[in-house]
Amino acid sequence: MSTARLPYARLAPKAFQGLLSLSNAIRKDLLGHRLVDLVFLRVSQINGCAYCVDMHWRDLMQQDIDARQANAVAAWREAPFFDARERAALRWAEIVTALPQADASDEEFALLRAQFSDEEIAELGFAIAAINAWNLLNVSFRNPLPEQAGA
Repeated sequence: MSTARLPYARLAPKAFQGLLSLSNAIRKDLLGHRLVDLVFLRVSQINGCAYCVDMHWRDLMQQDIDARQANAVAAWREAPFFDARERAALRWAEIVTALPQADASDEEFALLRAQFSDEEIAELGFAIAAINAWNLLNVSFRNPLPEQAGA
């Protein structure tokens, strides 16, 4: 288990609180708690953030999602567990997370827009940005995975 490089939340409390406020402002009621946590889990997998993967997998388990579905998030294209809306959100999350190497083309955006309203797309954009920020902080500062779930 790695040791944290520094306690970023304590050293930059205003910035930490700002990011926490952003995360708390995401309209999970609009997008759906499950969909947001699926996106958070997928982005965290891409970014290699064990802390966030663990947290969002546990969040999904608390929502009584089937463990097979949660475990299949990394392979959502091949797994039968995801509806069109979830697939569109996961695809967009992957594209945005991979910028600038990925192409957030008009065609990709049209596929997203077929499943979400403009307001939902804006909320999804902030959700993707927030989890990417958390992932980058936790990975770069080596925020360790808690020894016990929920710690």
